[in-house]
Formats: sequence, structure tokens, C-alpha cells
Amino acid sequence: MALGFDWLFFVTTVCERRKPVFRNHDAANLMMETLCRYQKEDKFLLHAFVIMPDHLHLLIVPQETISLEKAMQFIKGGFSFRYGKVSKVANIWQRSFTHERIKDEADLQCRRRYIENNPIRARLVNDPAAYPYSSAYSGSAAANAGSE
Repeated sequence: MALGFDWLFFVTTVCERRKPVFRNHDAANLMMETLCRYQKEDKFLLHAFVIMPDHLHLLIVPQETISLEKAMQFIKGGFSFRYGKVSKVANIWQRSFTHERIKDEADLQCRRRYIENNPIRARLVNDPAAYPYSSAYSGSAAANAGSE
């Protein structure tokens, strides 16, 4: 998939009642696995992401035959199905998600910095590379999910 600004979106999706589902490391790792799985299946391309305790931010390009809504259904539904099996939690997500189309390279870089610095603003880490649930992480798991 080539980078086309027409299909590149900044997406935010929030947990039901802002419950910090991803403060649990098993849940955060499962979301990482979910993102990796659907990217490897060529459902979408992730340019950047961060999994915060109660929400996600993504820079995502859906595959040409898949709508943004369908890509988000894979992510949210895929995670919910697997997480629900082990946690017995039914409602994980708020019903919808917000999205904005990326306009140009400057907008892309601005959104990428916003995503990378989100854990710093939330005082979870002092360096984006230290936050394990982000494409900015210096470890290997995030590199697999957020490769371009």
C-alpha cells in the first residue's frame, strides 16, 4: 500500500466510560497483537499508533477495498472478541470513533508527534521511546505493528 493522503486518517477511539482497560499489560499486549495481526493480513497500514490506558490513537490507511469503518471494526471487534473470552467484559468501547483525514506531509508529522508524545503528556514516561505500547517504542514489538 502506498502512502496516499486521501486515505490516511488520524483516528481516536475511546474505551467505554474511559475505563483504563489498557492499564492492564495483558490487555495492552493483546491490542498490540490485534494491530499486528490485521496489518499482517493487509487490512490496513499503520503509520503510527499509541495505546493509552483508556483510548487509542492511530495513523491508519485502510486497504483499498476496506472502508475506514471496516478497518476499525477489525481492530475494535477483533480485540473485544479475544479480550472478552478471558476477561468476561462485554462492553469495552464507546460506540464510535473520531477521525480526520491527513491533509499533507506537515499534518502527518504533526499528528505523528502528537501520538508519540501522548504518553509524555499523560505522565506515563519521560521519553516516547520508553513507552512499550506505541510505534515510537524502541523495542521490537511496536516496530512490527507500526512499520511503514
